[in-house]
Amino acid sequence: MHGPAMSSWLLMALCGVTGAYCLLRMRSGTEEQRRTARAEALMGFGMAAMAVPAAVITPPVWGWAVYVALFGGAAVRALWFARRNGHHLHHLIGSLAMVYMAVVMAAPGSGAASHGGHGGHQMAQAAGGLPLLTGGLLVYYAVYVLRSGVRLIPVAATADAGGGQVPGGRTWGARPELALACRLTMGIAMFAMLLTL
Repeated sequence: MHGPAMSSWLLMALCGVTGAYCLLRMRSGTEEQRRTARAEALMGFGMAAMAVPAAVITPPVWGWAVYVALFGGAAVRALWFARRNGHHLHHLIGSLAMVYMAVVMAAPGSGAASHGGHGGHQMAQAAGGLPLLTGGLLVYYAVYVLRSGVRLIPVAATADAGGGQVPGGRTWGARPELALACRLTMGIAMFAMLLTL
């Protein structure tokens, strides 16, 4: 997951801030909105942790198994809630993508496994994952990012239609345009992480 150190730091910061905003979103809204915010916070913080430059922290070999267990559990949870809300299918795909990246990073011969931690560019050269699966995930996230970006435009225009005031005195955690921006940000980050496989 690690290319040049600067891009890793930026990706880590972006995902961390997005995860923190999702925690803020958990304080308002309906139960379904809070559940979605929890899933997105987990994804944001998980992606931030995976993006930490290898020069800073070399996770133990068992660290990748923790990612697999954590996001495997998140995938099962997303599958359960997808019965009621189609957005959880996106969480399911995201969780499975995190499991896939962790498995690739831990695979023998990857930069991560052979250098005792996450190896990033060495991993991209050595292991690479399954090209068809990686390509499919890249296409999914490219479409998701474009779709989220298009959906963000009308929401921003609606919010500004009231003279810059947020209707109903909503808090930062209840702003739909910020929630969409978070999803867009995490989609872009996931796309960037998948590019390194």
